[in-house]
Amino acid sequence: MKQEEPVVTPKEELKFVTGGEVNIRQDPWWWLVAGVAALIILLVVIKPDPFKNIVSFVSDGIAITALVTVVSYVLMVALGLVGGLSRLAKNKIIFGVATLYVEIIRGVPLLVQLIGWYFVSPVVVQKIGAWIHVGALENYQANPIVTAIIGITVCYGAYMSEIVRAGIQSIPKGQMEAARSLGMSHFQAMRFVVLPQAFRVILPPMGNEFVALLKDSSLVSVVAVADLTRRGREIMATNFSPIETWTMVALLYLIMTLFAARIVSFIERKTRYEK
Repeated sequence: MKQEEPVVTPKEELKFVTGGEVNIRQDPWWWLVAGVAALIILLVVIKPDPFKNIVSFVSDGIAITALVTVVSYVLMVALGLVGGLSRLAKNKIIFGVATLYVEIIRGVPLLVQLIGWYFVSPVVVQKIGAWIHVGALENYQANPIVTAIIGITVCYGAYMSEIVRAGIQSIPKGQMEAARSLGMSHFQAMRFVVLPQAFRVILPPMGNEFVALLKDSSLVSVVAVADLTRRGREIMATNFSPIETWTMVALLYLIMTLFAARIVSFIERKTRYEK
């Protein structure tokens, strides 16, 4: 008599979802991206004056906007990670400094911060340079792009700090305890066990922060950065077509934000896990 083989039930495990390919059926919002792009092309073809001239004039502003957004976002994530970990620190001084930074920065509008960084910080640096007799500091002048990146990074880093803090706190404490029981140090447990799980949790708000940062980058035009908004103002002063100019600028911002949102959605599908 043949003996029946025991049925082995596979253990329940977490696995990554592999169906993260860019698929219009999975994410029909790509049709909206295509529709906005088609509308821009249609306006340029049907009425090249002024739409084609506007696109040509502001194209370098698009590159500056992308540069400021991407660099600020990378630095913001790094600053937010430090701020979030500091907000969970047991050391009262570190916790207090991080909390003070978050509360003050979140209470001041980004526009005011940018103006402060561009107009106030050079005066402070020059005063310090005169006090310590350093010629380079006495003649310091703010670089518009660098100042804009610093201002956005500091502002959004405060919000990112709270996102990171909440993400880490969402991970069960047993994860850290289990890692420590295996001989890991606190740093190793945080790096290899807690943070990878926390970043999957905070990925959606991180994506939202990127889209918000992209839109708020238009504020850097007030500190002499030749971004998309500032280039739009400049050409409007020459073609006297405010409706056409701001319509095209709005469409260009819209397609950038929609495209960024879709990329974020794609990354979420690639990194999420299910049972």
